[in-house]
Amino acid sequence: MRMIWTIAGCLALVAGVIGAFLPILPTVPFMLLAAFCFARGSARFHDWLVNRSRFGPAIRDWQKRGAIGRRAKRAAMVALLFSVLLSLALGFPHAVIAVQGVVMAGVAVFIMTRPDGEPSQPGIRDGER
Repeated sequence: MRMIWTIAGCLALVAGVIGAFLPILPTVPFMLLAAFCFARGSARFHDWLVNRSRFGPAIRDWQKRGAIGRRAKRAAMVALLFSVLLSLALGFPHAVIAVQGVVMAGVAVFIMTRPDGEPSQPGIRDGER
């Protein structure tokens, strides 16, 4: 079973890396999934991922407090808005856009009600960099 968790973690990690370059695909949720899978499959891979400077702080914030950083929240809101605007521009049916809007509103409420993550540098808030 550990091998299955490790493979699932690797797949999530690859999806997260791809998401770093594609604006439509989320990155951090896949990294969180990878950390979850690695925690069950490979302590070495889990420690490696959680201690990375790029995604480690976001993963640790989520694991410890269910927190999402302010910058990540802003990026998520922009991505959600962009997705709806893109659907409108592409002429998707109104019913599809309505469902998309309701789902994304739910996602936005979830994200915005999470605690803020720790600042990346002690004593400096996200908006003050």
